[in-house]
Amino acid sequence: MQVLKHLKRVVTDWFLCGMFLATFLAWLFPDVGRSGGAMHAESVINVGVFLVFFLHGINLSSEQIGHGLKNGRLHLMVQGFTFIVFPALWWLANKLLGSHVPALLMLGFFYLCALPSTISSSVALTGSAGGNVPAAILNASLSSVLGIFITPWLVNLVVGTGSNGIDLGATLLDLCALLLAPLVLGQLLRPWLGRFFARHKRYTNIMDKVVILLLVYAAFCNSMVSGMWQQQGGSVLITALVGSALLLALVLWLTTRTARALHLNPADEIAAVFCASKKSLAAGAPMAALIFGAHPGLGLILLPIMIYHPLQLIVCSIMAEHYATRPAPLASAGLVNAQ
Repeated sequence: MQVLKHLKRVVTDWFLCGMFLATFLAWLFPDVGRSGGAMHAESVINVGVFLVFFLHGINLSSEQIGHGLKNGRLHLMVQGFTFIVFPALWWLANKLLGSHVPALLMLGFFYLCALPSTISSSVALTGSAGGNVPAAILNASLSSVLGIFITPWLVNLVVGTGSNGIDLGATLLDLCALLLAPLVLGQLLRPWLGRFFARHKRYTNIMDKVVILLLVYAAFCNSMVSGMWQQQGGSVLITALVGSALLLALVLWLTTRTARALHLNPADEIAAVFCASKKSLAAGAPMAALIFGAHPGLGLILLPIMIYHPLQLIVCSIMAEHYATRPAPLASAGLVNAQ
């Protein structure tokens, strides 16, 4: 019954329904959102991404980040899983199964593994489970900033440079201009605008999701126009679903065992598990548009993170309720309401 309750919550989420609608509209009207199409997707999305990260910068509390600076083992674990363990798991899977999975889908799984952690859902689930919220804020925020530099570098290691690869220098400059610069600008203006935007944070979250939906629509439009989906068939959906589910299950088991091996207290364990196992669609969609450009296979590259995103919400919501009902008192209970 608990699983059905969480599944119903996800199914009725307008954003997740919007992702299905965006892919359906891309199938019906691919010429509208493709590169150079009537929507002028490149310009619209660039403006939207800049505004979204500007608002993230304004809403990011430096005071709460400061509260989470204490536990070095927790921070190293989260960042290590996010940018080292995840790619290592992909490397192993690629060695074992790479010849049986379409190359673009395998690249999509690597892109998923190279992405930073989420901010909003990691913090929200950590809070509802009774975990160390300031530590979750610090690690999720740090992961997002590090991802601007580490994610394209990791992708470059796999796809290389040249005609079939990426221009790492140009990509980093684009990411800094569209993601890092507005984030820093938002932080600088937070003392004057922070309270106003805190009162309207709901609209910031809505805008964030609308921009992601535009990115998904544009990516699938280019894939439809190229004929990529017609060539691949429905088997890629099953492969992406099974692969994402197995990856999530394995990472959740590994993060839980690692947190206990490091003797983290229960509150820190919750923050570590939720932050280290999550991957950000909010960062992944705009970064993919900048890293891969108008690549005709971008829809397939984004498919694993689009599936992993709702899966992590369902499973981690169930875990959060389990953590919250544990009888043992949490060492940092006083921090739970910091967010």
